[in-house]
Amino acid sequence: MRIVVAHNRYREAQPSGENTIVDVEMAQLTAAGVEVLPFIRSSDEIPTMPKSAKALLPISPIWAPRAQEDLSRLISEHRPDVLHLHNPYPLISPWIVRTAHRHGVPVVQTVHNYRQVCSSGLYFRDGMICQDCRGRALGVPAIVHRCYRGSRAQSALMATTLAVHRGTWRSVDRFIALTSAVADHLRDYGIPAERIVVKPNGIPDPGAPAPLGDGFLYMARLSPEKGLALLLDAWRRHPDGALGPLRIAGDGELRPLAEAAAAERADVTYLGPLDRAGVRAAIEASAVVIAASTWHDVLPTVIIEALASGRPVLGTALGGIPYLLGADAPREPAGTGPAAVATAAPGEGRVALPTGVQAGEAGWVVPPEPAAMADALPVARAGAARLAPAARARYERTFHPDVVTRQLIDVYAGVSATATPR
Repeated sequence: MRIVVAHNRYREAQPSGENTIVDVEMAQLTAAGVEVLPFIRSSDEIPTMPKSAKALLPISPIWAPRAQEDLSRLISEHRPDVLHLHNPYPLISPWIVRTAHRHGVPVVQTVHNYRQVCSSGLYFRDGMICQDCRGRALGVPAIVHRCYRGSRAQSALMATTLAVHRGTWRSVDRFIALTSAVADHLRDYGIPAERIVVKPNGIPDPGAPAPLGDGFLYMARLSPEKGLALLLDAWRRHPDGALGPLRIAGDGELRPLAEAAAAERADVTYLGPLDRAGVRAAIEASAVVIAASTWHDVLPTVIIEALASGRPVLGTALGGIPYLLGADAPREPAGTGPAAVATAAPGEGRVALPTGVQAGEAGWVVPPEPAAMADALPVARAGAARLAPAARARYERTFHPDVVTRQLIDVYAGVSATATPR
């Protein structure tokens, strides 16, 4: 099987889980015997482009003529079975779908964000969830609020791109939704259910988990939607040292918030940005990983890394987080009365949890509220050892490369078998 993998890499100065996942996925496919033809562009190329190419940048999200020419040559030379698209912006453009179809090549797209509808791709604005552009022919709110790169002009271009390519997206042969929440988003956009496959990302197996460490790890881009402020508000509701250590890793605009918390309390440590070895060491030093997102986070890779290392996760009940933790289906009530709710995970027994705290297969989810997070922190600390084996088991069953790569190859085979000349 021969597959073109198309992706516009995000700038390396802004670490991207999506870039990492695409690299890992290509390596996994190659190891499985698939011939991968990378069709990669990078936003880091933009500053060094010749003036003639820069002159076309304003229209590249809509059309990107050079990318279409390059893809046509690649297809003519190699005759791939499928084109697998990840991020098309800004140098590839959704037009790549039309180009592939013109050559009779079916298209699969992994949906990493909400940019079929939302110009920023996040459904998040001014510190809160925003879906003002849903159902609109043109995302005027995105233009008014400068949602794309803080620019009204660039937001107008992206909103126009989304309007122009509504039909393009709806012609994609198969969408890979990373979680059930993304599948819901696609159905709401008008994609038939039979063209959506739920297949999460996978990461390489780090091996047998090390014994649990102590305390909590928060590891994320330090930006408002990732919930650092929410976590620190919840953490401060407990006495210094009552929960063990909290380690914060990452970088971004909220770095001063992390540094201030570390200076304020003895039980908070700011680790800064970490390399791969540092990430592994930080996870192993902890007992629970926290995903405190305040937006509909699609698929935080840190959760899969935690599960692979046998660490349960405390997360907010938004986006793909409940799916990742096996907490996206109703469970039988585990306690009664005003202080407890529906919440026992398999093997956990009938445990009464604080209101708002729901136990999943591999962790706990709470509403994105400081009080709920504060109530859940001692629950997670007490239950970490009990859920650690289930966390690793969920990784092996759902996110292991052998599992997700087989699913992906099956998707390719399905669309290739049913493809018709265009």
